[in-house]
Amino acid sequence: MRDEILDHIDNPRQLEKLYRNNKTAFKTEFNLLYPELAENQLAQYWNERLNYESSEISWGSNKELLFVIIIALIAGVTAKLPSLLNINAELFYSRNIGLIIFPMLATYFIWKNTPSLKKIVVTGLVFLIAVIFINQLPADNTSNTLILSCIHLPIFLWAVVGFIYVGDNIKDQQKRIDFLRYNGDLVIISGLILIAGTMLTGITIGLFSVIGLDIKQFYFDYIIVFGLPAVPILGTYITQTNPHLVDKISPVIAKIFSPLVLITVTVYLAAILFSGKNLQIDRSFLMVLNLLLIGVMAIILFSVSATTKKNINPLGNLILFALSIVTAIVNGIAIAAILFRISAWGITPNRIAILGVNILMLINLFMVAFQLFKTVSRKSAIRAVENSIAIFIPIYILWTIIVTFIFPLLFNFK
Repeated sequence: MRDEILDHIDNPRQLEKLYRNNKTAFKTEFNLLYPELAENQLAQYWNERLNYESSEISWGSNKELLFVIIIALIAGVTAKLPSLLNINAELFYSRNIGLIIFPMLATYFIWKNTPSLKKIVVTGLVFLIAVIFINQLPADNTSNTLILSCIHLPIFLWAVVGFIYVGDNIKDQQKRIDFLRYNGDLVIISGLILIAGTMLTGITIGLFSVIGLDIKQFYFDYIIVFGLPAVPILGTYITQTNPHLVDKISPVIAKIFSPLVLITVTVYLAAILFSGKNLQIDRSFLMVLNLLLIGVMAIILFSVSATTKKNINPLGNLILFALSIVTAIVNGIAIAAILFRISAWGITPNRIAILGVNILMLINLFMVAFQLFKTVSRKSAIRAVENSIAIFIPIYILWTIIVTFIFPLLFNFK
């Protein structure tokens, strides 16, 4: 894309064609090139066109808003199924929590992006298979494979939403990065909605309690049950209609927290090495560790996404490089501890699942660290760091599919 923009910088028709073929890639590469093209009048026009930001909040078309309300209501009705059909609530939510939200998000992007009919049919079949599979697993609360399937199914369904989001060219790495950025923006805007909703809930219940009316049960059964599934749907709608509201917040948060996380992980690593105590590998520790790994990847991604030729930050890149190395070392120690437990007490579904995902993340962290090192030493462009994350996404998804659908059969539902 970069070379094509340079080759056709004085050809308005060809530039428009390039833009319509891949808007995201065009904007990314053009913004990187613009400092070199600032004297070109056509480039000045494209700069204004691509980067103009309205100060007003857009709510999209009435048709889009109505569609969002409808799918939010469908998600709410789905969440109410246990009480409507007298189903065991704990059993239903533990297995189907992802199926309440992700099919509706996929529906929104189908409506907005109009992918091919084949892709829509495949997506529908995948959701149907997921519903049947997860609800046909034996009801055994002690089954490790059942717990693993319930944990990994929402991640798989998230990947299905990504399959719709990226459009017909699933190999487009820039689209994959855009999907990850959308998720970061969605987390931020959904967090703000949840904070506001929590405040409104407290005020509403408090106001009614003053006049002697206890509405807690009613409020939970009809407002919260419908409101919670609506949060990511409304958040998605806001991020898609007002990208200028949130797309700069994620990089700022990432840059603030990258040195803080580096200090925390470094101190923790030192504590592990000098305390002389054995690393306690249990489910809680591994959950925290995997959240740390995901957080580090997110910090690197969003820090890199805000970097252009005009604001290259060598110190920031060095911090990200150090963060990736230190986190990889912590992950490596955890992997060694897991391998020790496997050799001492044998193979279990939990240990294999955790070992697999941590090995994948370790490899990916080293890939990212290598690209960051090349960036710091000025041997590679910063965008190569993004690509090292994007190229690994299908591998994570493949492992998720294996754990969700193959492990229960492989380990005989134990």
